[in-house]
Amino acid sequence: MAQTAPRKILIVEDEKDILQLVKLYLDKEGFRTVTAATGTDGLKSVKQDKPDLVVLDLMLPEIDGLEVCKQLRSAPETAMVPIIMLTAKAEESDTVIGLELGADDYVTKPFSPKALVARVKALFRRLDRSQNQHVTVYRYGDVVMDLARHEVTDDEKEVPLTAKEFGLLEHLLRNPGRVLTREVLLNTVWGYDYFGTTRTVDVHIRRLKQKIPLLDEAILSVKSLGYKLREED
Repeated sequence: MAQTAPRKILIVEDEKDILQLVKLYLDKEGFRTVTAATGTDGLKSVKQDKPDLVVLDLMLPEIDGLEVCKQLRSAPETAMVPIIMLTAKAEESDTVIGLELGADDYVTKPFSPKALVARVKALFRRLDRSQNQHVTVYRYGDVVMDLARHEVTDDEKEVPLTAKEFGLLEHLLRNPGRVLTREVLLNTVWGYDYFGTTRTVDVHIRRLKQKIPLLDEAILSVKSLGYKLREED
């Protein structure tokens, strides 16, 4: 049986000691690592090296980690790349913003390299599980989406949705808690050859909220980026 290639991880960190320590521990665990010391180089490396995951420091020269995260989430080709942010305790409010922008997890400095490796492995396991599950029914509160029947019900009453509304809702249900930019939603639901504006997404989200009142508070608007579905408690 052919062996799968080791996962590639990009480490974006400007403190040399931390960068080398993280690289050492990830290399020891069998991951392939590439590194960058500035936000600008980090963005270039994501495009060139196509990593499976990014470990991203918050405070970086040239472009900070929040802006790097925002740019990665805004581009369709990098929107789904997993991101673990490295932050100092004093940057707690920025950590929240980072998670709002779509970071998948965060680790506060000073941290144990072993703890970071454990977070990386846990995130990969979570992603593998979600990719291996062939989900045909999604549930969110009283809302049930049955993909096989192409049917959505709210409190057991069928909700008539257009094909685009259905596609939007499906993508949101597949990615709870993750920020989905207007560009990503437009390309996923309408296709790369669609020449309309991102306002189209806003209009359809508004219609979804009108048809399914539960979604009015569940679908959150993320300023200047797009939308995310609030994770259920």
